Amino acid sequence: MALVKVCERLAQTRQIVVHQRARQSLDEVVAGVRYAGFDVKRPLANEAATIVVINSWKVALKLARSHPEARVLCWLHVFPGRHNRSFAAELKAADIQIVCVSKTHADWLRQFLGAEAPSIRFIYNPIADHLAPDDTPRDPDLLLFASSPHKGLGQVFRRFEALRERFPHLKLAVADPGYLAWPTGRVPAGIRPLGRLEHSDLIGWMRRALCLFAPQDEFAETFGLVIAEANAVGCPGLLQRGLGANDEVASDSGQCIDTSDPEMIAERIANWRTAEPASPSAQARPDFRLSSVTAQWSALLGGRPLQPVRPEPSRTHPERIAS
Repeated sequence: MALVKVCERLAQTRQIVVHQRARQSLDEVVAGVRYAGFDVKRPLANEAATIVVINSWKVALKLARSHPEARVLCWLHVFPGRHNRSFAAELKAADIQIVCVSKTHADWLRQFLGAEAPSIRFIYNPIADHLAPDDTPRDPDLLLFASSPHKGLGQVFRRFEALRERFPHLKLAVADPGYLAWPTGRVPAGIRPLGRLEHSDLIGWMRRALCLFAPQDEFAETFGLVIAEANAVGCPGLLQRGLGANDEVASDSGQCIDTSDPEMIAERIANWRTAEPASPSAQARPDFRLSSVTAQWSALLGGRPLQPVRPEPSRTHPERIAS
């Protein structure tokens, strides 16, 4: 979703082509962005001014070799494994810059790679410019988990079950994007499974929920888009302090606590329950707004912006995204 939003905004002034390895259908243009297939064994069909590769350092290096005239960036959304360290010197030699999604992410990567690290910077993932609180009242008994279950949902269940002994009317709605099955252990009472939701529906649940409930210390986010979006509509997150980018993304430090302490969880929930239902308990970070994020991408791409891509675009120097 971050890639699509950024590309659609950049396509207003540049030619943007997104190459997808899994694409089986014909090329198509959606909201000004051309989507095309991708075979890593073959060079791209047309000359590219800039190539942005999603996550894969191997693919970035291959494309840098097959397109020596192009600038190659790697847009990193994950914490790489130890095997990736062996590519660091090659990335540096090929002048491939890594773009992380938070300062926390970038600082971690520099430490992880050490002296062999290539150039590393960060640009946040975007939230919509228009996301803001409205007059939807918050349900003091409704908590929301909005992530894949591998992101600590089993631990969240256990801590919700303990919290419910204090507040027996609490319910936990669980929105699961559905791309990964994951064991979570016994499902406690008070759980309301929502399954996969349209984005607008998820935002609606964020508006109604007392908080985004994620008291887990097992999975670290490089950014945490659901935290940023929830905060933007006034919904705070109950998050583990010091885990991944939680402290950086949460709009205030009160959202990050020691979630291994049930008393601290109960105290924070009690405080939010006493707040005025129509009053936002969090706020948007301006530097996460799509307009700010795409301005940074535009500056990074540099050069003279091109005309928007049309159904039959010209073949001159498009920006390329390989995923």
